[in-house]
Amino acid sequence: MKITFLGTGAAEGVPAQFCNCDFCNSVRALGQGEVRTRSQVLIDENLLIDFPPEAYYHSFAFGFNLSRVKTLLVTHSHMDHFYAHDFILRGYKYATLEEAVLTVYGNEEVYKVFRECTAREMKPEVEHHVRFEKISSYSVFTADGCKIIALPAEHTNKEDALLFYVEREGNGYLHLHDTGNLSAQAIRFLKQNGAKANVVAYDCTFGEGSGNLKARHMGIEDASIIRRLLEESGITDGETKNILTHFSHNSKPYRADMEKLASSRGFLAAHDGMVINV
Repeated sequence: MKITFLGTGAAEGVPAQFCNCDFCNSVRALGQGEVRTRSQVLIDENLLIDFPPEAYYHSFAFGFNLSRVKTLLVTHSHMDHFYAHDFILRGYKYATLEEAVLTVYGNEEVYKVFRECTAREMKPEVEHHVRFEKISSYSVFTADGCKIIALPAEHTNKEDALLFYVEREGNGYLHLHDTGNLSAQAIRFLKQNGAKANVVAYDCTFGEGSGNLKARHMGIEDASIIRRLLEESGITDGETKNILTHFSHNSKPYRADMEKLASSRGFLAAHDGMVINV
């Protein structure tokens, strides 16, 4: 399993899109190596988790072909995780496709956003190239040869926001973005369904801070607690790669600083384009 962290920033990006603070201006001056685009993960070459506005940019910046993607897992409907307008371009004269159908898996609110954003411009010639499957938390299904477990994120009370465990050929990836906690019930569900994670990616929006497992996001203190609970449950072990990602500009996530912080607690800090092979 090849896991590519295409984007490692929170909703506003790094530098933040409309921000004039000293940190954001310093990132603009330092250049591409310090930039963090909105969150997206690619597994092998054909499964994506989330689809931010930068998805098109990610495809050529990091050398993968969007026409080959067969499966898209969407965590929730917020713009930085699901920019649905682009799907009107998947076919017709806009695209010659390698995979005829892209299946999008998401909750009811994600489906509503998909319909709203594509209603005005979706051509009949394109519509059948994008298929939507509604899913909910505590569900297990198969997609493109992968076992998928959907779990509840503690992120918003307006929709059933999701976290995902993806397993292919015995290798597992656990995606914990945009959540303030991973509940005991969710951990039990993972264990009951045989999850064994080689890689876990933790929300670290707050950097070295903490949301005390009660906020909509986490920092390294919260990630450390969840890591311990996963280890105690047997879902992870001493060989698991634990990754921090989804950084906000408010935590001033210079790449070297985040790598130092992560290393001090036994984590790795993701950066845009980072690849993990398991």
